[in-house]
Amino acid sequence: MLIKEFRIVLPISVEEYQVGQLYAVAEASKNETGGGEGVEVLVNEPYEKDGEKGQYTHKIYHLQSKVPSFIRLIAPKGSLENTYMKEKFMIKIETWHKPDMGNQENVHGLDKSVWESTEVVDIDIADKAGISAKDYKQDQDPALFKSEKTGRGPLGPEWKKELVNNPSCPHMCAYKLVTVEFKWLGLQGKMESFIQRMEKRLFTQFHRQLFCTIDKWIGLTMDDIRRMEEETKKELDEMRKNEGVKGMTPGVLMMEENEEQSDRSLKKGNSEGDRFRLHMVTWNVATADPPDDVTSLLHLNSPKSPDLYVIGLQEVYSGPIRFVSDVVFDDPWSSLFMSTLAPRRYVKVSSIRMQGLLLLFFSKLQHVPFIRDIQATYTRTGIFGYWGNKGGVSIRLSFYGHMLCFLNCHLAAHMNYASERVDEFEYIMDTQTFQCEKAPRIVDHRLVFWFGDLNFRIQDHGIHFVRSCINNQTYNLLWTKDQLIMMKTKEQMLQEFEEGPLDFQPTYKFDLNSDTYDSSGKKRKPAWTDRILWRLSSKAPVLQEQHENTVDTKKVQQLEEDEEFPLKIRQELYTSNMEYRISDHKPVIGIFTLELRKMYETPLVRLQAEGDWSADIDAIVLYSPLQPFPSSTWDWIGLYKVGFTSVSDYITYTWVKDDEVAFNEEIIQVYVSKEEIPVQGGECVLCYYSSTLRCIIGISEPFKVHESKVAIEEGLLPERINGLDKTVANEDFWN
Repeated sequence: MLIKEFRIVLPISVEEYQVGQLYAVAEASKNETGGGEGVEVLVNEPYEKDGEKGQYTHKIYHLQSKVPSFIRLIAPKGSLENTYMKEKFMIKIETWHKPDMGNQENVHGLDKSVWESTEVVDIDIADKAGISAKDYKQDQDPALFKSEKTGRGPLGPEWKKELVNNPSCPHMCAYKLVTVEFKWLGLQGKMESFIQRMEKRLFTQFHRQLFCTIDKWIGLTMDDIRRMEEETKKELDEMRKNEGVKGMTPGVLMMEENEEQSDRSLKKGNSEGDRFRLHMVTWNVATADPPDDVTSLLHLNSPKSPDLYVIGLQEVYSGPIRFVSDVVFDDPWSSLFMSTLAPRRYVKVSSIRMQGLLLLFFSKLQHVPFIRDIQATYTRTGIFGYWGNKGGVSIRLSFYGHMLCFLNCHLAAHMNYASERVDEFEYIMDTQTFQCEKAPRIVDHRLVFWFGDLNFRIQDHGIHFVRSCINNQTYNLLWTKDQLIMMKTKEQMLQEFEEGPLDFQPTYKFDLNSDTYDSSGKKRKPAWTDRILWRLSSKAPVLQEQHENTVDTKKVQQLEEDEEFPLKIRQELYTSNMEYRISDHKPVIGIFTLELRKMYETPLVRLQAEGDWSADIDAIVLYSPLQPFPSSTWDWIGLYKVGFTSVSDYITYTWVKDDEVAFNEEIIQVYVSKEEIPVQGGECVLCYYSSTLRCIIGISEPFKVHESKVAIEEGLLPERINGLDKTVANEDFWN
């Protein structure tokens, strides 16, 4: 059992509070009721106790959807029903309203031993630091609000002290005693702490809103409120019985409250987080050279620019000579995408290649410091796993704290190998591992994308029927015979993956340089071989026996984190692009919106260039660690031109530990030799690369590197060699 007393001081009287609080609860109840949920008003009557007058309400809160997901997912069947939960789960809130500044002790008359173990929490409604960014609303900020009817507000940093010395403004304190008991072995502490956190969040939000809506209720009387509640009581009962749940999912929870409480006890904030746009491409390029332009492939003319690009290619040319050169230099496909996206401020964060399989991950520059713990790996399946013409390559990373994994596959070909394709996929999923404690396997990630030339075909239907459906755009007639859709009914692993409807032409097999399906003697049937699927947080294993069974603590912790930092995905587009004719496959595009609550918003390191920079004088970099991180002697700071293409596209770099020239607890100085600074100058940025986290963890603001005056005076011109600006005399340059 966990007991806390929350104290909320307000610049209103007790009588005003009783009106405003009940008004707010009645209004909120209408917005939260439906589908068997919501508020059931049992008692609503005035009271008088110890000379204090007020209103007593007794409500039951049917909060079926507000049970945290980490409880719903591991709960035994039937354990969240009313008959079970009312005995095992109790939340009691008792409230006293006193005309003071929150300085009375033990107003609830608890036993001495109980009171000594009760934590007192003061809530300042004007303190913005006490409310999360996702809950903040400018029109409900007491530090900004001023009442037109009463003249109260805005509330400054010292408003409580000012209130004591202002006899013209009333004041009061709500003493809310919250008792939480959760009788579930192994989860008591987690659930009780969770509820207490949510109650604090609720009280803070509710009382900020109450004060900032004072002009809506200040003229009402208690009789007005009682009539309002009586009128809405029947409406609420009907809504609970007849209307659908408003944006929630099932479970059942009962709460009882003495006196007043908002019914939003376990409801999350209205905003689930920030939205990010992800543009994905999969394309079997059939060993072709890249096209001259990929504007339509990347939707570069779209008004909504993506935050992330993920591009998976199959059958990239890997002949011996080309493959060796691609090891040393970027392959032509990577170069094309980098040169196209870099001017638009995208950076290639990671890539991996295994023979003909290539996976590229690009991000807008602003997100790069928040993409961490990047790892890439591969699995061979073709020709007994030796050559690597088939298999899977993957990139995993943490995006604002959320674990994402992208798996690009090229699976076994031919109509009769559907089972082999599933076996290859499961083999890849089972064998690929990462050096990450939270997500060592692909299935451990919050969000997994599986895409590529998966090679599943359309079986049973003849080629004429298939082509007729394509010509008439009746694609749905082919879905039931799509091998991947068919295999999903049999294979548990596949059932965990989702896919958008196949409302586009099959992308295989075309004659080269045309939009005509295979006209060769083989006349292969068209098929949706190229696919994009995703898997969002697999369900936790359900306990089948008594609720007292031991639970997987690590899994519970992960589910609790998922509850606090939700991640949602919505597919905006799933289509093929018929414009490109260089391959016998057409590229497939998937565009998604990721809605997530960031786990962090501050980069690990802040960087800046000290003073003026040029090749005429040694330079200094200043950096400050903003949060603890695993630094290493292999960490380095790179100097990049604005518009750089990738992490390796630096002008020069300096080892952080080797070149330190000064150090204190807040600011570290790192020396950069003038010999390493480009003589031509230009707009540049500094990036701190963490070898442990395998990523850039800090980026400076752009700054200007000035042209070298010495080089100009001596008639030297820059010549770029191996990523560095060297100099040669004018006469040598022209010869």
